[in-house]
Amino acid sequence: MVNMSIVTVFTLSGFGDITDYRVPVFSVTLLCYCVIVLVNVTVITTIIFNRIFHVPMYIFLCNLCINGLFGTAGFYPKFLMDLLSRLQVISYAACLFQAFVIYSSFCIDMCLLAVMAYDRFVAICTPLQYHSVMTKQRVAQLVSFSWIAPFGLIATAIIFTSQLRLCGSHIQKLYCANWLVAKLSCDATSWVTSSTPTNVVAYVSILFYIFLGIFIVCSYMQLIRSCFKSLENRGKFMSTCLPHLFALFNISISGLFDVMHMRYGSNDLPQSLQNILAIEILIGPPLFNPLIYGLTLTQIRNKILCRCLKRK
Repeated sequence: MVNMSIVTVFTLSGFGDITDYRVPVFSVTLLCYCVIVLVNVTVITTIIFNRIFHVPMYIFLCNLCINGLFGTAGFYPKFLMDLLSRLQVISYAACLFQAFVIYSSFCIDMCLLAVMAYDRFVAICTPLQYHSVMTKQRVAQLVSFSWIAPFGLIATAIIFTSQLRLCGSHIQKLYCANWLVAKLSCDATSWVTSSTPTNVVAYVSILFYIFLGIFIVCSYMQLIRSCFKSLENRGKFMSTCLPHLFALFNISISGLFDVMHMRYGSNDLPQSLQNILAIEILIGPPLFNPLIYGLTLTQIRNKILCRCLKRK
């Protein structure tokens, strides 16, 4: 007989020994979140309030930073409250919503980086056609796609997961993840190997992001080939594409760690290492993306420095 009950609350059992160091962990986490908010807001406001940045490359960068704030808002406030609480629990609805926010943010990052690769490909490989290709309407379409497609995919996965019957309430992580909630299903063993709607959506999502990865790789192969033909193109690549490559490497490694650990990771790993792998996706991209672009793109860096000097 299956021991099944209606699950209304999940226990986040990934905290382990963290609660023994509440104050230092809380202080470091709060500082990290404040820095993330500060650097992202700085880049966003710099782009919005300076008309010279109202061009496709900076519009995409602005959306990348907005998404960084969106994703981290799904984790840090709840994590900080959990550090101050005796019990680390989350309601069923809030758990699914948190999973939606965190993983749609990751997917939006991937879409925006693919769009930015396309933008650099057009700018460097076909510069004379750039303004006729990257029109305001095209930019709006690309930005809309980067947000709507991930929202649709993750929302569909969450809806199907919400239909599953659950036989457990302990999530071995610091935050909720759709895959971990689905693994609590009473039919978890058959669910993993069957073609249920949840599994189908998961595979569609994987194929979609594999396609994005192939598109980005192909775009950069063309860019590199073009750079060998011209010193001017080589300069453009070094100044605008290297930050993009760093950002792409950052989020790819973070996402790979998280997905591989959730699906194939061993529970025998120390809990502290599991936590590091889990939060890498929520520290690396939102913190380093604005720093990478803010420090390496000369126009952005100069504007930020000018604003700081004026205030002094």
